[in-house]
Amino acid sequence: MKLPQNRAELTQLLNNRYHRYAGASFLSDDPILIPHRFTKTEDIEISALLTATIAWGTRKSIIGSMNRLMAIMDNSPFEFVINFSENDEKRLNGFAHRTFNSSDCIAFIRSLQRIYADGGGLKAIFTNGFRQTRTAKQALEAFRLRLIQENFSGHAMKHVPNVESGSAAKRLNMFLRWMVRPPKEGIDFGLWSEMPTSALLIPLDVHSGRVARALGLLTRKQNDFKAVEELTESLRGFDADDPVKYDFALFGMGVHGEI
Repeated sequence: MKLPQNRAELTQLLNNRYHRYAGASFLSDDPILIPHRFTKTEDIEISALLTATIAWGTRKSIIGSMNRLMAIMDNSPFEFVINFSENDEKRLNGFAHRTFNSSDCIAFIRSLQRIYADGGGLKAIFTNGFRQTRTAKQALEAFRLRLIQENFSGHAMKHVPNVESGSAAKRLNMFLRWMVRPPKEGIDFGLWSEMPTSALLIPLDVHSGRVARALGLLTRKQNDFKAVEELTESLRGFDADDPVKYDFALFGMGVHGEI
């Protein structure tokens, strides 16, 4: 593909690819199809967080692992979490996705159980964190701090990104996109309207990073939090109200080999 030569061509390319890739076909092979199976808010939130947490490797493998986990949960994640007991721990024996093992999964479920029992659930943690500084960064940090309070095991904590230490937090930023962006394309859920789409951060991965650098949207070489901030700010120049909609364009161009 010929790279755009000026700002007008770049704008046209980004908007064209956003419309091309942000459609119903996106759901056919993307892990977000897991939370799309549910209608209850808590089922969507819990299945989405767990899906995002294990979202590395191929999309096919992520979906396969989540299919197994949802089957263990009798396809009722909220009910499973709320009623989780020691007897249920046995059902998770042997479950693993890459380095995310059954002990990690149990740690997440135990913490989610207390988070929802306390009232407000995941939404309260992320949105209250956001209100502190009006930034998505603080929302992500609030979640990490809450899990620290839950005495997460050392291994399970490896699956929780630390933006203060420079993590790009790709999976949690993707989760926030799912929860905050309205479902105008039929993809995201728009459940947490307390947080504006303008505050969201790009879920930076190898595909979107490579394409962004090729297009001159990102100069930083590392895929870290500073790169997330730089790329998100660049994308705000094309849509200040909804910069992360271009995640579809960048990821799509990368995964489909256009750039």
